[in-house]
Amino acid sequence: MWPQVYKIKHLGMQTVSTNIWERMGRSQELSEYKRGTMIGCHLCNKSICEISLLLNIPRSTVSGIITNWKQLGTTATQPRSARPRRMTE
Repeated sequence: MWPQVYKIKHLGMQTVSTNIWERMGRSQELSEYKRGTMIGCHLCNKSICEISLLLNIPRSTVSGIITNWKQLGTTATQPRSARPRRMTE
């Protein structure tokens, strides 16, 4: 079985431990505000990499949201075909 603590990061005098279970799996959905901010940056000719660094969101997520916005004209999440998984216990 995997150990509970995956990595320990030293930040100056503070030690931060990262739980492996927090790093795996699906994360929370982005807010409409963050999605709108991504589209606003895109309309201001920012690159996907620049938007990713600015908002601290993975490039693949930024790219997917911009692509969906171009195709569908909205940033709202689309209905799912099944019940969403339980994300917290």
